[in-house]
Amino acid sequence: MDRLPENKLPALRVMTMPADANQNGDIFGGWIMSHVDIAGGVLAGRTARGRVATVAVKEFIFKQPVQVGDVLSFYADLVRIGNTSITVSVEVYAERRPSDPKVVKVTEATLTYVAIDRDGRPRTVPRS
Repeated sequence: MDRLPENKLPALRVMTMPADANQNGDIFGGWIMSHVDIAGGVLAGRTARGRVATVAVKEFIFKQPVQVGDVLSFYADLVRIGNTSITVSVEVYAERRPSDPKVVKVTEATLTYVAIDRDGRPRTVPRS
């Protein structure tokens, strides 16, 4: 059994609902992918101190199906800060069955964002 990362706050938490399910009754992978992008974008935007755009997804690994009613926690970590780009790793854990609690890691992905200005052009990522 996996555990939620200790001493770390999730970038995003959300409960899955029946409207998010695919034809098999599991949560649609594209729905999960969009939330991973949001969670990664939260950290990238904070790091860039402004707007960012997703430019690449290096890999996306689904480890377990996600079920209706799971509470998903999305944890984002900085991998690399370039001149205009920010690479983020996102891990997703599902908390299942409140009557018999279980935590499982359901997916992970690595995404790259580019810092952009008001006109959508790349800009330099500020250094602390």
